[in-house]
Parts: sequence; structure tokens; C-alpha cells
Amino acid sequence: MARVGGSIGLLRNREFAALAGTAFARSQAYSTILIALALYAESFGTTGTIEGLFGTGFALVQLLVVLPLGRRIDLGDAKRYLLAGFVINLVVFAGFVFVENAVHIVLIRMVQGLGASLLWVTGSTIVGEISPDEDRGQWLGAYNQFGSISSLAGDLLGGYLLFAHGFTLTYAVLSAVTLVTFVLVYLYLRPNPGGRKDPDEAGGIETFRQLLSRPMLRALVGFRFTFSVGKMAVIIFLPIYARTSFGISAFAIGWIMAGGKLTKAITQGYVGDLTDRLGHRHYFVAVGAGLYGVGTALIPLAAHFEGTVPAVTIDAFGGTQVLGGAFFAMFGAFAILGVADSIRLPASMALFVGEAEAYDAVASSFSLRSVSWKVGQVVGPVLIGAVKEFVSPEAAFYAAAGFIGFATVVFAVTSVRASRSGAVAAAPGD
Repeated sequence: MARVGGSIGLLRNREFAALAGTAFARSQAYSTILIALALYAESFGTTGTIEGLFGTGFALVQLLVVLPLGRRIDLGDAKRYLLAGFVINLVVFAGFVFVENAVHIVLIRMVQGLGASLLWVTGSTIVGEISPDEDRGQWLGAYNQFGSISSLAGDLLGGYLLFAHGFTLTYAVLSAVTLVTFVLVYLYLRPNPGGRKDPDEAGGIETFRQLLSRPMLRALVGFRFTFSVGKMAVIIFLPIYARTSFGISAFAIGWIMAGGKLTKAITQGYVGDLTDRLGHRHYFVAVGAGLYGVGTALIPLAAHFEGTVPAVTIDAFGGTQVLGGAFFAMFGAFAILGVADSIRLPASMALFVGEAEAYDAVASSFSLRSVSWKVGQVVGPVLIGAVKEFVSPEAAFYAAAGFIGFATVVFAVTSVRASRSGAVAAAPGD
């Protein structure tokens, strides 16, 4: 039986606790700002294409920096890069307080992309490097689990703060959480956690070529190019769809997103442990991706259920929340997406780490993982945003589901072939 309580038990390790705090601060800020973007979109009357730039600006910077960043992390002291990421996030929170138009939002999102890259690539790399080999899936799953818990807190607390107190206090709270985590990492994380000193062995062009020579890694990279187009469209446009199409409050949007984050937080550590015991991680990736496509295709049901399902009125937290059929449709769809991510993410991360071990370049592998996502993340929001603008919001989500379905089918075929070729290559040495 999988060790469900293992994620909590890992907090006894002070280094893991500090890294869990990193995931907490990063995810809370990310999810809160997604809700804020929906409020900005309504306030500035943005089009679907401009709303897509909210995501594209964020991803474009990440696409440019993630590969050289992976090399620098392999070469240098990863702890310093982690601390720098916190400082950049503080600058981002200050910038969002003073936005006056959509252009300002795009520019600040670009700075946020840099800070998020530093925290995500560095934090994930350190966890992969310092975790015991036999428990790597659990460590990575638990690390993401705490990120999911934080994202849930960002949805609920961030949504409430935006609803009840506006932008300034919300960003002040995010700054305080970031400062506390900065102190934890500074005090408890070892210097140079897993870093390397030989430039010839860390993240050069030849290292990336060697990594991409592995069939399973190629299958994973190709999958993420297309899958990210659909998933990032959901992440950017679901809060905006809820706000601009149905007038759902920031607090209630937080509840919708919390449905997925709750299922993800509850199950991800368990599934990470399960992948360690059962193996065949590529199957977990394919099943999780397919389920994500199903959940995405269910989001447009919000338009059907709005007005046909009786609304529920809740008076709480200093205001009135009217929850109609659209709210419940999106809540259920996002809950399915959370389960899907729980199945896919730990297996995907463990595969990227395992494939990189032969070349001792975990950070470079995570950089490839990230950059393969960023290509779709740059193109996806604008592409799906154009569908939203010129066809309909519902058509945009169906288009996103189509990208996800295509990516899932291609990965299922290529990963099975890669797994079989790996087994054949290993046979002579058995």
C-alpha cells in the first residue's frame, strides 16, 4: 500500500521543508495572479488576443532563459539562483500594484516569467538531485503536492483578498509569504545543492544532444510541445471566461480553481509513490493527459448549465456569492483536471530525471522539459485567444481539448516504442 502520509513525513527533513516552502510561495503567487488577470481583463475590456498575450509574455521570457539557466544551475550554486527568484517575485508584486493598462500587465508578466523560471527549474532540480534514488518519485510528487496545496491557498485566500480588499493588500500578503520562504531557504538549504563545477559536463549543446538521443526523452519533449498549447489555454482563459461571460466574483473563481487544486493536492503524493512501485511511468503520463483532454472538453458545458441549474446564494465573508450553473460546471471540470495532473506530473518528472542520470545533467533535463512546454505556452494563449475572439469562448476550449487529444495519442504511440527499444537495448547485458 502506498505511503499516503509520506509527504507530510518528508517535512521532518529541513532541506525538503525549505524547498516545499519554495513550491508554496511560487504556486500561491501564480494562482492568485491568474485570478487578478481576470479582473484586469474585465476592467480594461481586453480582447481574446490581448488576453492571450497575458500568457504569451510570461512564457516568452521563460523560453529565452530556461536553457542557459539550466546550464548555470548545473555549473554554479543553485541556492543563489533560488534566492534571486524570490527577489524578482517581490519586484513583480510591487509592479502589479501600479498597472494602468493591458500593456503594463504584459510587461510585468514578462518579469514574472523570469522569476518563475528561477524558482521552478532550480527548485525541481534541487529536489531531484538531493532525493534518494529509491524515493525520487515520492520526493518529486510530494514537492508538487505542496505546490498544489499552496495553489489551493492562492485560489481561496487570494480570491477572497481580491474580492474583499482589492489588489494592494493582496500583493502585500504575497510579498510577506515570499519573504518568509526566502529566510527558510537561506537558513536551511545547503550551499551548492547538487551543483557541478566542470563546464564540460554541465548543460552544454552536446549534453542536450545526448539527452535528445534517448527515445523516451524525445517522446516526452514532443508530447509537451502540443499538450502545453491546450493546457495553458485552460489556465489562462478559464478565470477570464468565468468573469467576463458569467460575472462570477473573484472569490468564487478561486473556488472553481480550488476544485482542481484540491484533488491534485490530495492525490499527487500518493500517485508519485505509486509510480515508484509499479513502474511503466509513460502509461501514467498518457492516462493523465487523456483525462485532462476530457476535463477541458467539459468546460464549455458552463454555457449550457447557466440558467438551467438553479442558482445558490451564499452570504459569507462580507459579501454575497451567487453560484449558478456555470459555476458548478466549471468546478466539476476543473476537479477532473486536478486528478489528471496528479496522474501525469510525478511520472513525467521522474522520467526526465531518470533519463538524465546517464549524463549527470538533471538540471539540463529539466530545462529541456521546461523549454518544450514554453514553445506551446508562447503560441497557445494567442492562438486559442484568437479562436475565442473570432469564434466563441466555447470553441476556444474545444480547440484546446483537440490539441491535448492529439498530443496524448502521439505520445502513447512513441513512448511505447521508446520503452520497447530501451528494453531491447538492455537485453544483451542482462
